[in-house]
Amino acid sequence: MRDQILSDFLKALAARETSPGGGATAALHVAQAAALVALAARSSDERAVVAEAEALSMHALRLAEKDAHAFTTVSRARSGDQRALLDARRGACAPPADVIAAAAVVLDLAERVPPDPQVAADLAAAAEAARAAAATARVGIEVHLAGLPEDEALRETVAGVAALCERADRVTSVMREAVGAGHLV
Repeated sequence: MRDQILSDFLKALAARETSPGGGATAALHVAQAAALVALAARSSDERAVVAEAEALSMHALRLAEKDAHAFTTVSRARSGDQRALLDARRGACAPPADVIAAAAVVLDLAERVPPDPQVAADLAAAAEAARAAAATARVGIEVHLAGLPEDEALRETVAGVAALCERADRVTSVMREAVGAGHLV
């Protein structure tokens, strides 16, 4: 998936195959968000942020592949015994949980980059992509956990998405307010 042409990925996404799907797109949202933060950090010479954001972007691409693989495993397990399906569904929660964690790191990094007229829209786009990633991953976890015994750690991960979305709102608001006040023009 990391080296796939975007048009080929979109065709696969739209096909009647089981993967890639929403989970892979959530991971790609994080990858794009991290890349946008790296772009913004370069303009303010925040080298540590650039390095972390670039590494996070590559990590997110691996998460997209892991999610696609996990979903394929769930699909195959549907024709097997119930225990294998339950195990596959639990395992399929790991990539989206990691996506949520990565989305939080994107916001951490975005908050370290000073607003700049040239990249304000990029930082806001990164925050919005991180929000989309986390919200999509949350739904993925909820779908896989439906009817399974409660998992406290995953429940906390899912519950934490609301706060993550609020943080994304704040990053976007800071960018919009700065532009509206004329500070970035």
